[in-house]
Amino acid sequence: MAKILVVDDEKLIVKGLRFSLMQDGYQVDTAYDGEEALAKAKGNDYDIILLDVMLPKMDGFEVCQQIREFSNVPIIMLTAKSEDMDKILGLDYGADDYITKPFNVLEVKARIKAIMRRTSASRKEAGQPEAPKSNVIESRELRLDCDNRRLSISGREINLTSKEFELLELLVRHPGKVYGREELLTAIWGQDFLGDVRTVDVHVRRLREKIEPNPSEPKYVQTKWGIGYYYQE
Repeated sequence: MAKILVVDDEKLIVKGLRFSLMQDGYQVDTAYDGEEALAKAKGNDYDIILLDVMLPKMDGFEVCQQIREFSNVPIIMLTAKSEDMDKILGLDYGADDYITKPFNVLEVKARIKAIMRRTSASRKEAGQPEAPKSNVIESRELRLDCDNRRLSISGREINLTSKEFELLELLVRHPGKVYGREELLTAIWGQDFLGDVRTVDVHVRRLREKIEPNPSEPKYVQTKWGIGYYYQE
């Protein structure tokens, strides 16, 4: 049974989401401010977190950023603002998806199911018994443990979000292959993702900041101008 944390200071929204998700068999925890959300995220193992942006005590972006310091749990941001920069900012802090208020609960369920499917498929692929060696990828100074979704560079562990890891894994598995932004968006976020290609650019930038000695002159994840990105072996 999947376990979900719903975070919003509007109690009617929390109540409605909790009831609807429990009807679908999910186990649901709730929080009404940023500090409570962060405490619950630290003390529990959630499969997905629904996180409102406008929260008392600590806003959703800060909560998301702090969660990313210790967990790769998928996070869906809930925002009442429709400006693109707010959405991109949410992804920039490590969120996996966003939904703009007011939303239909069916849309929320669809996004949750899509993330659950991708997470499940990724774990199954990584755990195939017929190809155990593929679960650990070593290239140059990089070592990717695909079973446990952990990256180390020259023995130093690097904490990546789930999407950052999936993006790097795809590129490293196919060194030299140039992936277009639309191709990466579909491969990593799925065909039902409503965002645009800027999501890919944001995640590549964040990935470079974590793995590259000099992000402005990357040696791992390269840009093919006007097309997309590739991994240089």
